[in-house]
Amino acid sequence: MVTAIIMLSVEKKHINQVAEKLASIKGLSEVYSVSGPYDIAAIARVQNNDEISELVTQHLAQIDYILKTETMLAFKAYSKDDLEGMFSVGA
Repeated sequence: MVTAIIMLSVEKKHINQVAEKLASIKGLSEVYSVSGPYDIAAIARVQNNDEISELVTQHLAQIDYILKTETMLAFKAYSKDDLEGMFSVGA
């Protein structure tokens, strides 16, 4: 499984609208409004790098009001929770 954190700058008056659209996209497990230089943080959990590429270059690119994105690939999870186990339930 590949995990990526996607940071998005969005036109301010459309943050909620964009967040709702993002939350409906397969592969995005979490979407947060955040403070700081970005407006939204989305967590992608997909099977491979090709799916990350498709998610960013095809699905996100079609959403209006996104001004900029920055995608960071996660190398290793440091968590008390078994994230892999939580997201594989029913898979």
